[in-house]
Amino acid sequence: QVQLVESGGGLVQAGGSLRLSCAASGNIFSINAMGWYRQAPGKQRERVASITAGGTTTYAGSVKGRFTISRDNAKNTVYLQMNNLKPEDTAVYYCAADILRSTGGTSPYWGQGTQVTVSS
Repeated sequence: QVQLVESGGGLVQAGGSLRLSCAASGNIFSINAMGWYRQAPGKQRERVASITAGGTTTYAGSVKGRFTISRDNAKNTVYLQMNNLKPEDTAVYYCAADILRSTGGTSPYWGQGTQVTVSS
């Protein structure tokens, strides 16, 4: 069994910063790509940022220059540093990872989500 547990969400004023963390644990042999997604009320889930096992990153245009994704492969953890937050960044943030299990097979896994609220 594989689990992804997020932390670091909360309430912040516009212009502030938050750092999200997501730790994977369980039946893990290796982790391929990891990423962060978000879903605002009444909107579809969208990809925010992703990072490959080798460290190549991609970002949604709306967060480029403000958010930074990183990972610690030794800890099976991915981070999202969010700076200069805007009210439109308010959403539930989910982490995702493409995981090769120790028992074989690769599947995508999702965290439970963490709320980020940015007040104006």
